[in-house]
Amino acid sequence: MENFLRDVEDALGNAEAPSSSELDDILSLAGELKGLPLSDAARLLMAGGEDALRAICDKAAEVKSAVFGPRVVLFAPLYLSNYCSNDCLYCGFRKSNAIARRKALSPDEAVEQAKILSRLGFKRIILVAGEHPRYSGVDYLIKTAKEIYSRTDVRILHVNSAPVSVEDFRRLKSAGYGVYQCFQETYHKDSYKVLHPTGKKSDFLYRLSVMDRALEAGFGDVGIGPLLGLYDYRYDALAAIAHSKRLEAKFGACAHTISVPRLRPAEGAEVKDAPYPVSDGDFRKIVAVYRLSVPQAGVVVSTREPAKLREQCLMCGASQISAGSSTEPGGYDGREKSTSQFYLGDIRPLPEMARVIAEMGLLPSLCTACYRSGRQGSNYLRAARSGNLDELCTANALLSLKEYLLDARPEGREIMEASLNRFLDEFKGPLKEDLKRRMEMIANGERDIHY
Repeated sequence: MENFLRDVEDALGNAEAPSSSELDDILSLAGELKGLPLSDAARLLMAGGEDALRAICDKAAEVKSAVFGPRVVLFAPLYLSNYCSNDCLYCGFRKSNAIARRKALSPDEAVEQAKILSRLGFKRIILVAGEHPRYSGVDYLIKTAKEIYSRTDVRILHVNSAPVSVEDFRRLKSAGYGVYQCFQETYHKDSYKVLHPTGKKSDFLYRLSVMDRALEAGFGDVGIGPLLGLYDYRYDALAAIAHSKRLEAKFGACAHTISVPRLRPAEGAEVKDAPYPVSDGDFRKIVAVYRLSVPQAGVVVSTREPAKLREQCLMCGASQISAGSSTEPGGYDGREKSTSQFYLGDIRPLPEMARVIAEMGLLPSLCTACYRSGRQGSNYLRAARSGNLDELCTANALLSLKEYLLDARPEGREIMEASLNRFLDEFKGPLKEDLKRRMEMIANGERDIHY
């Protein structure tokens, strides 16, 4: 299981910053949309200087456009519980946080939070729970999913929760969850042990093998990512790339998403400042190297980061971004306050974030189609690599945006409508006519129309 980490150590041990001509060769290879070997990814992570960063980010923007088109997927997390049996030194949820205000949502309360998010326009929600068997175990997650699906118009739920057995993953998959997400935090074993002293999470290998169990259980799509700042970013970023490559070699599908969280201060955390700080420039480089190395993965930038940096990341490879997030259970109704997992860097709500994306010449997407149309795992990867997915997904993004504009009537919708019409005009032939017909169906009251 740890063999891929030895590959990471070997690649970094032999890596040097590329010369200008070597950088050109690596970026040319990345432009073929087949990813990069670990040795080349390691060299990109070693690169320094503004010229090299600009070249890496520009190529990442090209690759993102080639694979995903103009789309930027928007989503929101719904935190269910901040009870935790672990004691991660950097987290506000840790069990020894004496000042934490604990809260675990009942399934009914989770439904009410999901209804709020749905009214805002989110039909794709990721449920997040502290790792506590009593307050966020598998039975609870299954019941919560059942209630949200039956009592709201949320269309797909993903889940970020504690690692479990293959059998329990099968149960979660049967409950209708789309993507299973779990972060390794740091792939550096010695640092991991220091930062995770107690609880089941202290078992490094059990967490490292979690995606194998999820994929064996039928989850076609999984989301990975280290928490940047806990160890040298070059090691952790390269390890995430190697992890994705290992999953693809074994299961036929790369990581569906690679998230790029950076350590943020948290109330009651013992470790408040990153042991290995990551600059904004290095953060952008990491986003870009993920895109170049695993081109078909969704690269996710959360609201941990400040607004300007998040916008910059959308121009260097990021394809998914959260908006209007709360990291405290029950945080969307504006009433009861509980301890959040970390402090936010970007608090802009969905309408503002969607408007900004449109102003950048990109297409805000609230689409949920792939998870319910069989485009998951190896099926998704084949379609993405064939080049046949971009047009279809852009069409679905336009349909989801049309529905959002009609139902939420957000501020700044004129800008988003102009964006919608501009991208619609780029379609040709029968697909354009069919897309216009489907938009008319939405205008007449039909919903959840997708390819």
